[in-house]
Amino acid sequence: MAKQFKLTVEKRDLKDNKYLRQLREDMKIPGVYYSYDGNNILFQISNNEIKNAIQSGANIFTVNVGGKEQNVVFKSVQYHPVTEQIIHIDLYGVDMNKPISIKIPIVYVGTPSGVSTEGGVVVTNLNEIEISCLPSDIPENIEVDISNVALGENIQAGDVQLGDKFQLVTMEDSALMSVTHVVVEETPVVDETESADGETGDSDAETATDQGSDDSSEGAES
Repeated sequence: MAKQFKLTVEKRDLKDNKYLRQLREDMKIPGVYYSYDGNNILFQISNNEIKNAIQSGANIFTVNVGGKEQNVVFKSVQYHPVTEQIIHIDLYGVDMNKPISIKIPIVYVGTPSGVSTEGGVVVTNLNEIEISCLPSDIPENIEVDISNVALGENIQAGDVQLGDKFQLVTMEDSALMSVTHVVVEETPVVDETESADGETGDSDAETATDQGSDDSSEGAES
């Protein structure tokens, strides 16, 4: 069953960018609550509250919005491109009786045979997979056994056994991971003969230039 965590949020008014900057300087994060029935509410939440929510490992969050308790999930989180601090968050209200689509972290289990016996390396393409399920059934993660993956093989999203409670949303042919050959960088080999010929050619060219200069000088003196 999905973990739940209670979030404390404050309603806010729509204001300009100067207000939003001040809000962030006060260690608060602006956000928008999107109700599944189309009712949107602006809110703000403390930075520490978000940190505690993330550390809780919960998938479903309970907030008091518009005077009543609502179950929500993180719809999107925006980060500052330099500091990587959270600068905006969207919450999406969910109906506990209706399936929702959500991305779940993948935990890869085991060592591929292509690595242990064939000297390959693991290439990870996806670290999460999108599924559809009831909010109360949202898993903390999805384990994918990769121990039987040989060199040159991969595991696609459609290969994962999700069970009856979950429906795959990610494209079935999306590669989650693969085992490939180790890439060895080759060092260019310099042909000493060509190098020597090149140096000789340069010397000959310099000699010819010198001779031409001498001839020109002689012609000028005449």
